[in-house]
Amino acid sequence: MHSALMLRRFCCINGASSSLNPTHKKKQLVFMGSPQVSASVLDALLDASTAPDSMFQETFLSNLRALQPHLCVTAAYGNILPSKFLKIPLLGTVNIHPSLLPLYRGAAPVQRALQDGIKETGVSLAFTVRALDAGPVIASEKVEVDDHIKAPELLELLFNEGSKLLIHELSSIFDGSAMVKAQPQDDSKATLAPKLTPEESWLCFNEDALVLHNKVRAFAGWPGTRAKVCALDSSNGQQSILELKIITTRVRSHSYIQDGDEDSVNFVGGALVFPSGGKSALEVLELQLPGKKVVSATAFWNGLRGRKLKKLQ
Repeated sequence: MHSALMLRRFCCINGASSSLNPTHKKKQLVFMGSPQVSASVLDALLDASTAPDSMFQETFLSNLRALQPHLCVTAAYGNILPSKFLKIPLLGTVNIHPSLLPLYRGAAPVQRALQDGIKETGVSLAFTVRALDAGPVIASEKVEVDDHIKAPELLELLFNEGSKLLIHELSSIFDGSAMVKAQPQDDSKATLAPKLTPEESWLCFNEDALVLHNKVRAFAGWPGTRAKVCALDSSNGQQSILELKIITTRVRSHSYIQDGDEDSVNFVGGALVFPSGGKSALEVLELQLPGKKVVSATAFWNGLRGRKLKKLQ
């Protein structure tokens, strides 16, 4: 694929209010972003460009120079941009980052924030530098986090807010005042948000139910959260191991009195109740078996036909 196809050029009016005035000179803006599928293509192309026998990087940069962009905007772009790239846009490169920088620098800021159980996050508009998400912050917007919101919904919300922030700040970026007012980040307060891995998706019920609930919210979409249970038929002693993808949960709001041993999973009030650490309990409301559709806990429990459930670590 020709590298020019990976670039999309936008003509942006200098300032939001000038859109009604056709005499204003247009600015060239390059956007680099993704859904995940296009990000994987860009990752592969950039990886290939580092090979000793490859000239792709220079070809890519040559095509970018030919666009003569005033500004580059990135969003959900998972690569550290090289200095050669950053020198091309006349006004620099601006990134929409879904956290309140310097908190949660890295590939998974929304997911790691939810995993930590934060009550407030936000989105930042910052100039891009060589160091990871460490550039001066032009503006930021705080967002309260609902206890039940999942990563895909929060990500969409934050990028919607980030888009508004970008449009609002375009005038100051184009006239150069944004570079003057942008605030350096306090590196001593920085936290990291490394990308998620499939190995992290298993739930450990020795942990408190709130920790587990936050992980389910954070890992929603990809890679998801998983648990193994044993289904026991007491009439003949047969056992089967089931791998469950946990979709929707909540923390049991009142004290949990276990029925049977601590490994028993019971069905109470439309939820599968998993005894968890600290005498807490996680209620699973929706789940999915491999190759099957997402079902309610009630439908799953009815499908067991009287078999008992035990959790497996």
